[in-house]
Amino acid sequence: MRFLQLVVILWIGLYAQGALAFLPIQHWQTANGVRVYFVENHDLPILDISIDFPAGSSTDTPKTSGRALLAQRLLTLGAGGMPEDRIAETLADVGAQLGGQFDRDRAGLSLRTLSSQPERDQALDVLTRVVQHPEFPEPVVDRERTRLIAALKEADTKPEVIADRALMQMLYGTHPYGLRESGEPETLAALTRQDLADFYRHRYTASQAVIAIIGDIQRGEAARIAESLTKALPAGKAPAKLPPVKAPAPRTQKIDHPATQSHIQLAYPGLTRDDPDYFPLLVGNYILGGGGFVSRLMEEIRQARGLAYGVRSAFSPFKEQGPFEISLQTKKEQAEQALQLTRQVLREFVEQGPTEQELQAAQQNLVGGFPLRIDSNRKILGYLGMIGFYQLPLTYLEDYVKAVEKVTLAQIKDAFQRRIDPAGMVTVVVGVAD
Repeated sequence: MRFLQLVVILWIGLYAQGALAFLPIQHWQTANGVRVYFVENHDLPILDISIDFPAGSSTDTPKTSGRALLAQRLLTLGAGGMPEDRIAETLADVGAQLGGQFDRDRAGLSLRTLSSQPERDQALDVLTRVVQHPEFPEPVVDRERTRLIAALKEADTKPEVIADRALMQMLYGTHPYGLRESGEPETLAALTRQDLADFYRHRYTASQAVIAIIGDIQRGEAARIAESLTKALPAGKAPAKLPPVKAPAPRTQKIDHPATQSHIQLAYPGLTRDDPDYFPLLVGNYILGGGGFVSRLMEEIRQARGLAYGVRSAFSPFKEQGPFEISLQTKKEQAEQALQLTRQVLREFVEQGPTEQELQAAQQNLVGGFPLRIDSNRKILGYLGMIGFYQLPLTYLEDYVKAVEKVTLAQIKDAFQRRIDPAGMVTVVVGVAD
């Protein structure tokens, strides 16, 4: 509660005076080149740390799909002479929590621990072993691979999973973003322990690592932690750049499924993390389908015609263009009507842009809700990791509100007309009417 009050005070001060430091982010590099991002906060006796590497699913190939995720999952299941049960017990003894993060671009680990030195040191010892000396024990590799394959086979019976998988393949084709993050049963089955160990050595390197730290320590302690956490990592080389994303050939795929509803998804290449059109598209999408009940898609499809309980649109930015998606569920007999109406709403929005009233409401909602995005250490840690990994400005959080407020109607219309082609969307409908 005290931290939230601090955020609110900073927020008010930023607007009233324009000179208050806004979540001051300290940044430096370790001796071996690891980028570190740190926010000092002594309101709670807690320390949060994350470390990310360019080891997401886009580093896989069609033959090794699933390798990156399986490697990331196995990091905490035996490392530095500690078997998985001892790792879990050691963390539980001091109330620490070890987690992870994984997407198309990056893979990593996160730790939450008390900041008092005995507890902190014990938790950090575990994290250091996991980061620097994972063991990938053969029996654990076999077990986790079997579990993941079983989970995938079960997931592949669900209409939403079928739709998403087909959509990404249509949208990205042979681009690495078209690979399923979790892999395929047949490619996972072919992976060996050596494949995972080799992947770790090539991808979990110091030159590409990013550490984010927030909590109840000072700069000197944060620097010592970062050095200790990564000192044994190899320097490594910069990974090859991802190829650019190409616009897909527009088409619609209809897939039979016994589900009671049709799952409809449309997609087009969207945003990169450092995209110059980021804020016009962000604000515009809030108006189109990202703002819940106040969005156009929700108003036209649910409120006015009752064709779906919910419909939403979203941009998912990555290093290269992540997907712009629209998704909804509806009764099978209404699927075609709902799909055509969705396309119509999108087409009219791209052609005409939003109204002044819609823009003002979106800006007020985005600005007014922003303090809730940074009201906890964990949320700020996520932003620190993102800023570091994508090398965004240290003032990103401070600039966010200013950028949202500056967006104009003309910018939204221009950005959507240049970037989103309603006639070029790929579409999947899972659950076709009989």
